[in-house]
Amino acid sequence: MKLKKFFAGIISATIIFSTSPTFAQEWEEGEVVTEVPTEIYMWVQSTPRANYWFNHQAMGYRIKEDGTLDLNTLMVPAIYIYDDIQIEDVIQKRRWKRLSTRGYNKLVGRSEMLKFDLKNMTVQIVEKADLDDTWGVLDKDTSGEPQDLKNFSNKDVMYKFYRRILEWAREHNELIIGRSRGILSDEDGDLPINEVPINKIFIPPAEY
Repeated sequence: MKLKKFFAGIISATIIFSTSPTFAQEWEEGEVVTEVPTEIYMWVQSTPRANYWFNHQAMGYRIKEDGTLDLNTLMVPAIYIYDDIQIEDVIQKRRWKRLSTRGYNKLVGRSEMLKFDLKNMTVQIVEKADLDDTWGVLDKDTSGEPQDLKNFSNKDVMYKFYRRILEWAREHNELIIGRSRGILSDEDGDLPINEVPINKIFIPPAEY
């Protein structure tokens, strides 16, 4: 499946919702990229219908109004690349719902901005967008509500995806903070390592 340039909406969403700079490559408009750049994205899993990736360079903590980092809120851009069957399924569902299918003959996948609340252990899809073969937006949805991670089956495909993101964030927390545009508050800067929110959370292991 052919991939295109990184969708600009993800860039703007990253700037708004996360604290990390965007590290998207400057590709020419319409230029074909045949594989996802692994210096930007982390592959997590493949299913018969899609490949799951998250942007490990642009993920970051939310910035509070005072410029300090909210270590309880992690923002993560993600992309899903569809196979032909999933593409057709998305188109059919839109037809059933009487939604426009204009441009959906070029659908390749979707992007999401994920918001993890580490205090309440929820995940929310702040925004998702269907992407065409130039990574332009076909349609957006901002109606996502927080979902309790404890309510997911540990066999669930999305649970496995979310779990790997949180694992990576825990393993690279200092790197994420260092890339962030905000600063640590004095209180957070003095936290013992085991009291840092990402290190306090516990979720059961996924089943494969």
